[in-house]
Amino acid sequence: MNCRPGFPLNRLLAPLVSPLCLVGLIILPAIIQAEDEVGLRPLRSIPPAELASILPSDTDVLIERSAIEAFLKALEGTPPDWATVYGHGHHDPEHDERLFSLNRERDTAREGNPVLNRRVAFVWPGELSQFDPETKSFAVAVGPEFHSTSWGMVRFKPEEFPSNLRVRPDKKLTDRISLNLAKGEKAHVLVVMAGVLIPSESIIYDFSHEEEGVGLIMPVVRVEQVEILVRVP
Repeated sequence: MNCRPGFPLNRLLAPLVSPLCLVGLIILPAIIQAEDEVGLRPLRSIPPAELASILPSDTDVLIERSAIEAFLKALEGTPPDWATVYGHGHHDPEHDERLFSLNRERDTAREGNPVLNRRVAFVWPGELSQFDPETKSFAVAVGPEFHSTSWGMVRFKPEEFPSNLRVRPDKKLTDRISLNLAKGEKAHVLVVMAGVLIPSESIIYDFSHEEEGVGLIMPVVRVEQVEILVRVP
Protein backbone atom coordinates (compact mmCIF):
# COMPACT_ATOMS: atom_id res chain seq x y z
CA MET A 1 0.00 0.00 0.00
CA ASN A 2 1.36 3.43 -0.95
CA CYS A 3 1.20 6.02 1.81
CA ARG A 4 1.84 9.61 0.76
CA PRO A 5 4.37 11.55 2.91
CA GLY A 6 2.81 13.21 5.91
CA PHE A 7 -0.37 11.17 5.61
CA PRO A 8 -0.85 8.95 8.72
CA LEU A 9 -1.50 5.30 7.94
CA ASN A 10 -4.55 5.14 10.19
CA ARG A 11 -6.19 7.93 8.16
CA LEU A 12 -5.37 6.23 4.90
CA LEU A 13 -7.01 3.05 6.15
CA ALA A 14 -10.02 4.91 7.52
CA PRO A 15 -12.20 4.56 4.37
CA LEU A 16 -11.74 0.77 4.33
CA VAL A 17 -14.71 0.25 6.58
CA SER A 18 -18.40 -0.43 6.59
CA PRO A 19 -20.91 0.59 9.28
CA LEU A 20 -20.37 -1.29 12.55
CA CYS A 21 -17.29 -3.01 11.04
CA LEU A 22 -14.72 -0.29 11.61
CA VAL A 23 -11.36 -2.00 11.25
CA GLY A 24 -9.16 -1.17 14.22
CA LEU A 25 -11.62 1.36 15.57
CA ILE A 26 -14.78 -0.58 16.32
CA ILE A 27 -15.66 -0.07 19.94
CA LEU A 28 -16.36 -3.24 21.94
CA PRO A 29 -15.94 -1.93 25.49
CA ALA A 30 -15.06 -4.08 28.47
CA ILE A 31 -17.38 -4.13 31.47
CA ILE A 32 -16.80 -1.07 33.64
CA GLN A 33 -17.09 -1.15 37.41
CA ALA A 34 -17.80 2.43 38.44
CA GLU A 35 -20.78 4.61 37.68
CA ASP A 36 -18.63 7.67 37.13
CA GLU A 37 -16.50 6.10 34.38
CA VAL A 38 -15.99 8.44 31.41
CA GLY A 39 -17.66 6.01 29.01
CA LEU A 40 -21.01 5.71 30.85
CA ARG A 41 -23.79 7.77 29.27
CA PRO A 42 -27.58 8.04 29.64
CA LEU A 43 -29.80 6.88 26.79
CA ARG A 44 -31.80 9.87 25.61
CA SER A 45 -35.27 9.48 24.14
CA ILE A 46 -35.22 12.50 21.84
CA PRO A 47 -35.22 12.65 18.03
CA PRO A 48 -32.18 14.06 16.17
CA ALA A 49 -34.27 17.14 15.31
CA GLU A 50 -34.13 18.12 18.99
CA LEU A 51 -30.37 17.81 19.41
CA ALA A 52 -30.09 21.57 19.86
CA SER A 53 -31.71 21.13 23.28
CA ILE A 54 -28.71 19.15 24.63
CA LEU A 55 -25.84 20.74 22.67
CA PRO A 56 -24.20 24.17 23.06
CA SER A 57 -26.09 26.86 21.15
CA ASP A 58 -23.19 27.50 18.75
CA THR A 59 -23.13 23.90 17.46
CA ASP A 60 -23.76 23.16 13.77
CA VAL A 61 -25.66 19.87 13.59
CA LEU A 62 -24.36 18.17 10.44
CA ILE A 63 -26.73 15.30 9.77
CA GLU A 64 -28.77 16.41 6.77
CA ARG A 65 -27.16 16.64 3.34
CA SER A 66 -28.00 20.34 2.95
CA ALA A 67 -26.34 21.24 6.27
CA ILE A 68 -23.20 19.25 5.41
CA GLU A 69 -22.90 20.88 1.98
CA ALA A 70 -23.40 24.38 3.44
CA PHE A 71 -20.70 23.71 6.03
CA LEU A 72 -18.22 22.49 3.40
CA LYS A 73 -18.94 25.49 1.18
CA ALA A 74 -18.30 27.91 4.06
CA LEU A 75 -15.06 26.12 4.96
CA GLU A 76 -13.68 24.95 1.60
CA GLY A 77 -15.36 27.13 -1.03
CA THR A 78 -15.84 24.68 -3.89
CA PRO A 79 -15.60 20.90 -4.31
CA PRO A 80 -12.40 19.45 -5.77
CA ASP A 81 -12.16 18.53 -9.43
CA TRP A 82 -12.32 14.85 -8.57
CA ALA A 83 -12.03 13.66 -12.19
CA THR A 84 -8.72 15.48 -12.66
CA VAL A 85 -7.31 14.33 -9.33
CA TYR A 86 -8.36 10.74 -10.00
CA GLY A 87 -6.92 10.61 -13.52
CA HIS A 88 -6.51 6.96 -14.47
CA GLY A 89 -7.00 5.76 -10.93
CA HIS A 90 -4.76 4.10 -8.38
CA HIS A 91 -2.49 2.70 -11.09
CA ASP A 92 -1.80 6.19 -12.44
CA PRO A 93 1.78 6.98 -11.31
CA GLU A 94 0.81 10.61 -10.50
CA HIS A 95 -2.43 9.74 -8.70
CA ASP A 96 -0.96 9.79 -5.18
CA GLU A 97 0.95 13.01 -5.81
CA ARG A 98 -2.19 14.80 -7.06
CA LEU A 99 -4.12 13.65 -3.99
CA PHE A 100 -1.27 14.74 -1.72
CA SER A 101 -1.18 18.17 -3.38
CA LEU A 102 -4.94 18.57 -3.06
CA ASN A 103 -4.77 17.96 0.69
CA ARG A 104 -1.83 20.32 1.24
CA GLU A 105 -3.38 23.08 -0.89
CA ARG A 106 -6.68 22.84 0.96
CA ASP A 107 -4.95 22.79 4.37
CA THR A 108 -3.20 26.05 3.49
CA ALA A 109 -6.26 27.70 1.96
CA ARG A 110 -8.47 27.20 5.03
CA GLU A 111 -5.97 28.69 7.51
CA GLY A 112 -7.61 31.56 9.40
CA ASN A 113 -11.13 30.63 8.27
CA PRO A 114 -13.43 31.36 11.24
CA VAL A 115 -15.50 28.27 10.39
CA LEU A 116 -12.62 26.23 11.83
CA ASN A 117 -13.60 27.49 15.29
CA ARG A 118 -17.26 26.48 15.08
CA ARG A 119 -18.49 23.46 16.97
CA VAL A 120 -19.99 20.67 14.89
CA ALA A 121 -22.02 17.58 15.70
CA PHE A 122 -22.38 14.42 13.64
CA VAL A 123 -23.99 11.02 14.11
CA TRP A 124 -22.72 7.46 13.76
CA PRO A 125 -24.99 4.40 14.04
CA GLY A 126 -24.54 2.21 17.11
CA GLU A 127 -25.70 -1.10 18.48
CA LEU A 128 -26.18 -2.26 22.09
CA SER A 129 -25.03 -5.52 23.67
CA GLN A 130 -23.45 -6.98 26.84
CA PHE A 131 -25.71 -5.82 29.66
CA ASP A 132 -23.85 -5.32 32.95
CA PRO A 133 -26.21 -5.73 35.95
CA GLU A 134 -23.81 -3.92 38.31
CA THR A 135 -23.82 -0.63 36.37
CA LYS A 136 -27.18 -1.35 34.66
CA SER A 137 -25.60 -0.43 31.35
CA PHE A 138 -25.10 -1.83 27.86
CA ALA A 139 -21.92 -1.86 25.78
CA VAL A 140 -22.06 0.23 22.60
CA ALA A 141 -20.52 -0.90 19.30
CA VAL A 142 -20.33 1.94 16.80
CA GLY A 143 -19.31 2.41 13.18
CA PRO A 144 -19.13 5.26 10.65
CA GLU A 145 -21.89 6.86 8.64
CA PHE A 146 -21.34 7.79 4.97
CA HIS A 147 -23.26 10.71 3.44
CA SER A 148 -23.77 11.08 -0.30
CA THR A 149 -23.42 14.77 -1.26
CA SER A 150 -22.70 16.91 -4.32
CA TRP A 151 -19.13 17.17 -3.00
CA GLY A 152 -18.65 13.40 -2.94
CA MET A 153 -19.04 10.97 -0.07
CA VAL A 154 -18.63 12.56 3.37
CA ARG A 155 -17.59 10.62 6.45
CA PHE A 156 -16.96 12.43 9.72
CA LYS A 157 -13.99 11.03 11.61
CA PRO A 158 -13.31 11.50 15.34
CA GLU A 159 -9.68 12.29 16.09
CA GLU A 160 -9.98 9.95 19.07
CA PHE A 161 -13.03 7.93 20.02
CA PRO A 162 -14.12 7.74 23.68
CA SER A 163 -13.12 4.41 25.19
CA ASN A 164 -15.32 2.17 27.34
CA LEU A 165 -18.47 3.60 25.83
CA ARG A 166 -21.55 2.28 27.62
CA VAL A 167 -25.13 3.50 27.94
CA ARG A 168 -27.57 3.23 30.83
CA PRO A 169 -31.26 3.53 29.90
CA ASP A 170 -34.05 4.06 32.39
CA LYS A 171 -35.69 0.95 33.89
CA LYS A 172 -38.46 0.74 31.30
CA LEU A 173 -36.06 0.98 28.35
CA THR A 174 -33.61 -1.42 29.98
CA ASP A 175 -36.29 -4.09 30.28
CA ARG A 176 -37.44 -3.59 26.70
CA ILE A 177 -33.90 -3.67 25.26
CA SER A 178 -32.98 -6.75 27.31
CA LEU A 179 -36.08 -8.54 26.05
CA ASN A 180 -35.29 -7.66 22.43
CA LEU A 181 -31.70 -8.84 22.78
CA ALA A 182 -32.87 -12.10 24.39
CA LYS A 183 -35.04 -12.70 21.30
CA GLY A 184 -32.02 -12.16 19.06
CA GLU A 185 -33.18 -8.75 17.85
CA LYS A 186 -30.89 -5.74 17.30
CA ALA A 187 -30.90 -2.75 19.62
CA HIS A 188 -29.94 0.24 17.49
CA VAL A 189 -28.94 3.67 18.81
CA LEU A 190 -27.55 6.90 17.39
CA VAL A 191 -24.19 8.05 18.76
CA VAL A 192 -23.88 11.83 18.55
CA MET A 193 -20.38 13.29 18.69
CA ALA A 194 -19.75 17.02 19.00
CA GLY A 195 -16.55 19.04 19.03
CA VAL A 196 -14.28 21.15 16.84
CA LEU A 197 -12.18 20.37 13.79
CA ILE A 198 -8.54 19.65 14.56
CA PRO A 199 -6.21 22.62 13.85
CA SER A 200 -4.23 20.92 11.06
CA GLU A 201 -5.54 18.57 8.37
CA SER A 202 -9.10 19.44 9.42
CA ILE A 203 -10.44 17.91 6.22
CA ILE A 204 -8.90 14.83 4.58
CA TYR A 205 -9.55 14.22 0.89
CA ASP A 206 -9.33 10.69 -0.50
CA PHE A 207 -11.20 8.35 -2.82
CA SER A 208 -13.82 5.79 -1.96
CA HIS A 209 -12.56 2.22 -1.86
CA GLU A 210 -16.04 0.93 -2.61
CA GLU A 211 -16.93 2.93 -5.72
CA GLU A 212 -14.38 3.67 -8.44
CA GLY A 213 -13.55 7.36 -8.88
CA VAL A 214 -15.87 8.69 -6.15
CA GLY A 215 -14.31 11.30 -3.92
CA LEU A 216 -14.32 10.90 -0.14
CA ILE A 217 -14.19 13.86 2.26
CA MET A 218 -13.38 13.26 5.93
CA PRO A 219 -13.74 16.16 8.39
CA VAL A 220 -11.64 15.23 11.45
CA VAL A 221 -13.29 16.27 14.72
CA ARG A 222 -11.79 16.55 18.20
CA VAL A 223 -14.70 15.08 20.16
CA GLU A 224 -15.71 16.98 23.30
CA GLN A 225 -19.22 15.66 23.91
CA VAL A 226 -20.93 12.32 23.25
CA GLU A 227 -24.67 11.70 23.49
CA ILE A 228 -26.58 8.50 22.74
CA LEU A 229 -30.13 8.58 21.39
CA VAL A 230 -32.79 5.91 21.01
CA ARG A 231 -33.03 5.03 17.34
CA VAL A 232 -36.66 4.83 16.34
CA PRO A 233 -37.26 2.34 13.46
